[in-house]
Amino acid sequence: MKIAIDPYMYRNLSLAETCRRVAESGFEYLELSPREDFLPWWKRPRAHSERIAELKKALKDHGLQVASLLPMYRWASPHEDERQAAVNYWKEAIQVAVELGCDTMNSEFGRGPSPERGHKISCCGGSHSHESSEAAWWRSMEELVPIFEREGITLNMEPHPEDWCETLHPAIDMLKSIGSANVKFLYCAPHTFYFGDDMAQMIADAGSLIGHVHIADTWNHKASSGLRYIVNPPGAQVSVHQHMNMYQGEIDWDLFFSSLAKVGFDGIVTSCVFGWEERADESGRFMRQEIQKYVDKHWLR
Repeated sequence: MKIAIDPYMYRNLSLAETCRRVAESGFEYLELSPREDFLPWWKRPRAHSERIAELKKALKDHGLQVASLLPMYRWASPHEDERQAAVNYWKEAIQVAVELGCDTMNSEFGRGPSPERGHKISCCGGSHSHESSEAAWWRSMEELVPIFEREGITLNMEPHPEDWCETLHPAIDMLKSIGSANVKFLYCAPHTFYFGDDMAQMIADAGSLIGHVHIADTWNHKASSGLRYIVNPPGAQVSVHQHMNMYQGEIDWDLFFSSLAKVGFDGIVTSCVFGWEERADESGRFMRQEIQKYVDKHWLR
């Protein structure tokens, strides 16, 4: 099992400084999420040969490895030019992973077209964006999965609030339908209350398909008459969640980790706390310590 951290709260630091801070927090692995000087959101990778060499040196200097890369591209856009661009960006990002010796990538199902392109609305007021985005995603996967398989890279996918697929069971069905050992599921703990109410059963349902988990706490937005978050105007259609330190929200962490152990999970565990950059170092050290406690309890006994 690899215990990693998503250093997104360090994204404005140099790669060398980011690696230093990650190592000082007690991690041996990092999950490199979007940052402007490497794999920026939605745009072509900036990870040219000099930058890759810079990262490799920083990793070596601080005794780190890249557990996974997390690209975000519009591979589910129903606009074919956007989709094709995203697939090309993916191909470049896969080669970056190969160059780094990284055998795992993860991403989200996607939020369709760019905000400037918008969504198509039917005459009855319903949105066709989910259906067209799913069709676009399938086209992208048909092109990319053979490349993942050829390069020996595993793709871990997570449904994300506001994606065209944002719940657990449809995601599991689609990933199983691909029928590739190189495509697995990423269970993101802070999305639990979007997935459903029975966390242990959902982990059991995903079972051996889970190759990666994200660790951060969140509130149950359905509890307390839905007022864990207050959104104005009331009833606005928004997707709200948070990535906090463990024990600051309502995830039952002992149940979470024991459920993973029961299904034989042995993949990547990534600390994914965001939003408190002024406490990034303290958060990293705390999360590394707490994750290890549960790994020791449920896997090493």
